[in-house]
Amino acid sequence: MKVFGFVTVLMMIAGTFNFGCQSDSGDKSSSTAQKSAQVQGQQLSEWEIENGIGPIKSKVELKPIDKSLAETGKKIFEAKCTACHKFDERYVGPPLRDVTRRRTPEFIMNQILNPDENVKQHPEGRKMLAEYLTPMTFMNVTEADARALLEYLRLEGEKSTE
Repeated sequence: MKVFGFVTVLMMIAGTFNFGCQSDSGDKSSSTAQKSAQVQGQQLSEWEIENGIGPIKSKVELKPIDKSLAETGKKIFEAKCTACHKFDERYVGPPLRDVTRRRTPEFIMNQILNPDENVKQHPEGRKMLAEYLTPMTFMNVTEADARALLEYLRLEGEKSTE
């Protein structure tokens, strides 16, 4: 009988969690349709919905890919990200080959720099947690590191998935 009660409580928690994690599609264009979102009692601004929650509060100016910065990003990626991410397949986290087409540069950097708050408060962060079941961990990176990672993701995103 105790097992039945325990299972019932777990199902109720899972149902509540699943309901709270549902959101709209993750592409850039659909997220701009919302002007603001009420998530766990906090009002998210249009900027935060489009670009994530974190220290990046203005547009990142993208120029042609800086190969030197991308090489720095590759080293950081290999040291800190490969335990959970691959480019062309689901692993612990989502595949990253096309992440720069799915998310804004600011969203990518805010996710890298502030994954905990994005998982807790952002509809897309909650959706990713529901799908991948493991929250992204803050890997002790700086804004400069996150910018280098972004540049590496841009470079890798240009490669075909053949």
